[in-house]
Parts: sequence; C-alpha cells; structure tokens
Amino acid sequence: MMRLGGVPDDVEGMRNAVTRLCRNVDYQVIDARAEVTGRDFLMKIWKLIASTPLSVGICHEEIPSITQMNIYYELGIAQALGKETLVVKSPGASMPSDFVRTEHVEFNDDFDANFMRYLESLQKQADHYELVADQLEKDPVLAIDYLKRAFLISGDDRLRGKAESLVREEGLSGRARNSVELLAAAF
Repeated sequence: MMRLGGVPDDVEGMRNAVTRLCRNVDYQVIDARAEVTGRDFLMKIWKLIASTPLSVGICHEEIPSITQMNIYYELGIAQALGKETLVVKSPGASMPSDFVRTEHVEFNDDFDANFMRYLESLQKQADHYELVADQLEKDPVLAIDYLKRAFLISGDDRLRGKAESLVREEGLSGRARNSVELLAAAF
C-alpha cells in the first residue's frame, strides 16, 4: 500500500526493495495498480486485501497526509480481516498515534536483513494458525478461517485438505454451496 500517482523516487525505491525481497520467498506483490477493473476503487482494494496473506504499508515523509490516511485505513481493513500487516517507513516519516507502538521496519541500511527476518517469521505464524485451528473443536468455521490464514502465508495445499476434512467431519457438506461454512472452506 502506497501512493499510486506522483510517487517520489525514494518511495518507488522502497516499493522496489519490498518487491525484490518478497520475491525471494516466492511472494507476489500486488497493489491497486496491478489490475484495472473499471469499478469502485475501494471495493477493488478490499478484494485485493482479502486475497493476500500480508499487507505492507509504505510510509514516507513526502507522501501527503491525505494519502497516508488511506494507507493506514487499508492497514486497518487488513487487520480487521485477520491479515498480517507491516509498516515500512522512511527514517523521517511520522507514525500516527494509534500506530506508535506498532512494530515497523525502517527503510535504512539494515532494511534488507530486518525485512527478511520478518518474512521468515511468517512461517512460524502460519504454524501457529494451524495449531489454533486444530484446537478449535467446537467452531469449525473459525478453524477453517485459521487454516485459510495459514494457507495464504505458506501456500501449503495440505491445509486445504484439512479444511475439506473439517467440512466432511462436521457434516457441513450438505449445506447450500453459498453457506458461510462452504464459502469459508473454498480457498
């Protein structure tokens, strides 16, 4: 998440670094400029966020505050949807008060190492989500949600099988195809 038009060179450099490092762990970077839908822009952003395991907001002092507000709004959407989030900020950028205590990665000489450490930690988070899903005996929909989170992070197809197995074991397979349970398990 970053400003789309009239981007300062420093901000484009930050985006390029994030993209390069994400590719090192086989993550594809998508942003709102990745596709043109001809429809509502905010709805497109919501759909993109929903389809990703990780949302990265890029903050730089030369990005106008009105655009920064959009970036933090989008990070809030991602957090509400249970996505992993990270702020990458330039040394001169200020964080809003609600994010002051939020860990971030500063774009400095140590950026590559720090960002890669963060990306590598995501596998532990995926393992944790799978563990939580395994312990949710009485809430198959929530268990499926945790399996989906783990799948989005890791890409491990085994997690899809676990979700499908939950649907069968809980007797949910007879539900309408557009039921919450079956929609949740269709990842």
